[in-house]
Amino acid sequence: MKFTNLKRSEIKDNIQKEALDLLVIGGGITGAGIALDAITRGLKVAVIEMQDFAAGTSSRSTKLVHGGLRYLKQFEIGVVAEVGKERAIVYENGPHVTTPEWMMLPFYKGGTFGPFSTNIGLQVYDFLAGVIKSERRKMFKPDVAIKREPLLKRDGLKGAGYYVEYKTDDARLTLEVMKKAVEKGAYALNYMKVNDLVYENGKVVGVKVEDLTDGSTQEMRAKKIVNAAGPWVDTLREIDQSKKGKTLQLTKGIHLVFDGKRFPLKQAVYYDTSDKRMIFAIPREGKTYVGTTDTVYKGDIAHPKMTVTDRDYVLNSINFMFPKVQITAADVESSWAGLRPLIHEDGKSPSEISRKDEIFVSDSGFISIAGGKLTGYRKMAESVIDIVTKQLQEEEGKQYPRSQTKHLPMSGGDVGGSEGFKSFLRNQTKVGMELGLTEDIAKQLIYRYGSNVETLFTIFRDEKEKAEMENLDPLVYAMVKYAIDYEAAYKPVDFFIRRTGALFFAIDWVREHMNSVITYMKKEFNWSKEQEKQYKEELEQLVYEATHPIEREEF
Repeated sequence: MKFTNLKRSEIKDNIQKEALDLLVIGGGITGAGIALDAITRGLKVAVIEMQDFAAGTSSRSTKLVHGGLRYLKQFEIGVVAEVGKERAIVYENGPHVTTPEWMMLPFYKGGTFGPFSTNIGLQVYDFLAGVIKSERRKMFKPDVAIKREPLLKRDGLKGAGYYVEYKTDDARLTLEVMKKAVEKGAYALNYMKVNDLVYENGKVVGVKVEDLTDGSTQEMRAKKIVNAAGPWVDTLREIDQSKKGKTLQLTKGIHLVFDGKRFPLKQAVYYDTSDKRMIFAIPREGKTYVGTTDTVYKGDIAHPKMTVTDRDYVLNSINFMFPKVQITAADVESSWAGLRPLIHEDGKSPSEISRKDEIFVSDSGFISIAGGKLTGYRKMAESVIDIVTKQLQEEEGKQYPRSQTKHLPMSGGDVGGSEGFKSFLRNQTKVGMELGLTEDIAKQLIYRYGSNVETLFTIFRDEKEKAEMENLDPLVYAMVKYAIDYEAAYKPVDFFIRRTGALFFAIDWVREHMNSVITYMKKEFNWSKEQEKQYKEELEQLVYEATHPIEREEF
């Protein structure tokens, strides 16, 4: 089945006709992981998502597949050990979308971390996370730390720890996992909202969904229904009348993006704020981004926004750690706000709440998964499908294999693991340059699309005339065509945020190309005038919000 909204009605028909074993509600990283685990064990699966794939938490994180060093502070040894090992698996299965990044942890007189605790902490971390030899921690004296990052505050600097994190594009990671599930036979649709659950004899057997692209409604049925709706998990548990015991606590985190010339950070830094929280500052694609905040959130789940207080907190933290930069609100080029659906724990501040995941099975058989981390998506999926297959075995007597995903490359990951990716990158960079792209652009595309870049290069090479007819830059045309044909992009925001990350890291490029891209997408999808207007306004609003914080949350 193709992963495209050009076949939307056909996919909807197939979902209704198929005797589905599993219907997954939620198209973030958790839902994508569940779909892939299920389809590779022989289940018939469909995923439905109310917004776009990865539109919620899964495109608004710190964009790190990280080993959870911060959880050592809370003695969550099991979390560190598991996510550390999972990080290596994610890297091997998608080396294009996950890149090792050396991270510096400076320590200061009177700070949270000292030389001894940092050294011991990083040593324990290396051991628990099974870190490979070449990536094990190093310790720096103050002069070496300053040489690595001249912008660091010098006053009271006692040295720094140096360890590896993994940078990712969270939305593209989600898409690559979802694409792999679809390649294996799963059905997946965005813009499908669950309005109600369907029951027979007290058991949940289906959902009533509304297609948000045309307002039509239908019923979809499956033997098992899994709720992986992230921040909306409890909303669905309420419909099921099973929201009891543990519940979600949503916390909000924001990140700010600056041009690299204005904030020329050379080295990723994980640093202490003046109020003893930890914040990341990371160079990426000619930009520097910094975050995150951690505050309890009770506003509109679909549309968290940055407040002036959020923005100023991060700006103050930058000026505390990088005083030479003298950053101001006028320097913010873009931003994003996201929600973390955590399991509520009485008396704990947002930063202290565990990132562990939990699975709830209600009396009606409705299975919900909440909490967890981006890095742990594969293990979370395995746990959910272990429950689903156990139930199906008991009910039908059919045997299912154990999880098959540990060594399964995601879409774009067919490059022979992290080692094979090095030669793939060299070879495809040459191909891109022969097509007239710069070395930097060619590499950026290879990291974005992995082994699928060959398809993108083919469109770029063969359809230049078509691009001209559509009044599109040939590369923009290749990317938007690929996003529509192979990545289920339907709205302009899907393309400019989730498929390319451009709203965050190339906002001027968005402003330059939005009108021509919208015209092309309108034609491809045959939108009505109203749809075109609505989708354009939605994108313009998000471009505006990226640099215009609101005064306060509206609860």
